[in-house]
Amino acid sequence: MFRTIFSHVGEYKKQAILTPVAIVGEVIMEVTIPLVMAKIIDNGIKEGDIGYVAGMGALMVAMALLSLFFGAIAGRLGAVAGMGFAKNLRGAMFRKVQDFSFSNVDKFSTASLTTRLTTDVTNLQNAFMMLIRGAFRSPIMLVSATIMAVCVNPKLSVVFLFAIPVLGISIFFIATKAFPRFEKMLSQYDSMNGMVQENLTGIRVVKAFAREDYETKRFSETSDGVRRAQVFAEKLIILNMPIMQLVMYGSICAILWFGGNMAVDGDILTGQLSSFIMYVGQILISLMMLSMLFIMFVISRASMQRVYEVLSEEPAIADPEGASVMPEDGSISFRNVSFSYFGDMNNLALENISLDIKSGETIGIIGGTGSSKSTLVQLIPRLYDATEGTVTVGGHDVREYSLETLRDQVAMVLQKNVLFSGTIKDNLKWGNGDASDEEIIEACKSACAHDFIMGFPDGYDTYLGQGGVNVSGGQKQRLCIARALLKKPGIIILDDSTSAVDTATDSSIRKAFREKLADTTTIIIAQRISSVMDADRIIVMDGGEINGIGTHEELMKSNEIYREVYDSQQKGADE
Repeated sequence: MFRTIFSHVGEYKKQAILTPVAIVGEVIMEVTIPLVMAKIIDNGIKEGDIGYVAGMGALMVAMALLSLFFGAIAGRLGAVAGMGFAKNLRGAMFRKVQDFSFSNVDKFSTASLTTRLTTDVTNLQNAFMMLIRGAFRSPIMLVSATIMAVCVNPKLSVVFLFAIPVLGISIFFIATKAFPRFEKMLSQYDSMNGMVQENLTGIRVVKAFAREDYETKRFSETSDGVRRAQVFAEKLIILNMPIMQLVMYGSICAILWFGGNMAVDGDILTGQLSSFIMYVGQILISLMMLSMLFIMFVISRASMQRVYEVLSEEPAIADPEGASVMPEDGSISFRNVSFSYFGDMNNLALENISLDIKSGETIGIIGGTGSSKSTLVQLIPRLYDATEGTVTVGGHDVREYSLETLRDQVAMVLQKNVLFSGTIKDNLKWGNGDASDEEIIEACKSACAHDFIMGFPDGYDTYLGQGGVNVSGGQKQRLCIARALLKKPGIIILDDSTSAVDTATDSSIRKAFREKLADTTTIIIAQRISSVMDADRIIVMDGGEINGIGTHEELMKSNEIYREVYDSQQKGADE
């Protein structure tokens, strides 16, 4: 885990290595200053040698300035290395998420991935900066100051034999108890982020149902859960500082008592006692810093585990080795296909599907809610893999293609239409980054989108907010259809993609498809029979199985489900 995480220091290794080097220079200066001060007191002030005091004083100022210089260099290098490490780590996580299949994203949840990419990486960045600075400074300072203190007076150094075990035991206790508490706190963050994301995405629904007070109350409860988890974790961590201060001030009191008596008896010089007290301060501050580092690593360990889970997750769907096959045409074949979202053959969403679709054929799919219409078509571009059986596209098993090759062959307008912040033209070019203005306009005309786009003051340069919030549902659907058309795919799948447009517009889109996509295999999932009745064949789905296949006329005669749907819709239209 540590090797995986810290391998992302990458090109910032130089700064990460030079930071401890600068820290060593800073520590050497700080540890030497008390020794110079002792000489000033014992050899200069005591003897009344002003020249010696001035010379050694100038040396001490120079050492202080050098210590400041090394400290500033270490601070800058450490900040560059820490921020660079966070940038690389966040980038690696984002690239990994891009390779995830739907099932991988389902496993973590969107909110949890957001927390891991933000809060958890920030925790690791802070821990890394403390590691390359504090984790070197504190031990070096501790060892150096201890050696100097023992050299000044070995007897007084016995005080450390009592202080260090108390600190060690307290740090070990806090660390072992705190880790599970911080894990729980981060999971509460996931829940809060999920609720915020859900609320902001559905803010129009919230306002439409006047549920602002309810959502505010729900957020307050979730936020309070985060607060309680933080308090539960932090109330153990905050014990660290009082224990450190108790040991530090207790040690100083003991040294002043015993050292003062030794000075009265002439066993230690005044300057030596002063320098010894300074070394004690350096030692105890180093111990406090080590304890704080230890606590920081306890906190970051939970974040490290969560980040590592993302980086070590193997995408459920990946390119086969040496994939080089190309589709021969737009044909599709399902052979004894079954699928479960949970990999459980006792809980199937699709069961024993066998189906052949010819290249260039137009297929309609209807069925009730939960009949797995969308699940069926998501197996074609390998958004999910079949649990059992084989899906073939263009004469080859979909598992034989590279994902890029397969998905370039298939354009899919999902049930949930997604647009991104940017201009309309930017969004359309997702389908083809090299598309000319003429090709964009032609695709938009086919999708019945050109007229409303030109109705905007900026036309195709109109800026869309996040998720396309400044266009209607029907406009969003037509933009997504135009984006798919720009791919000029061999297969196009419309997953209930005209549900928000009127029947006249729906008819115009289908007419354009028949005229301009005659050689393209087209699959249309719809709730309205009028949207699919002109298809070459219509598939009726029920309970994850194919209940019937045929033309509109054939199904009206032979399929009860289809006939009932048609009659109910026709009756509603007549009324």
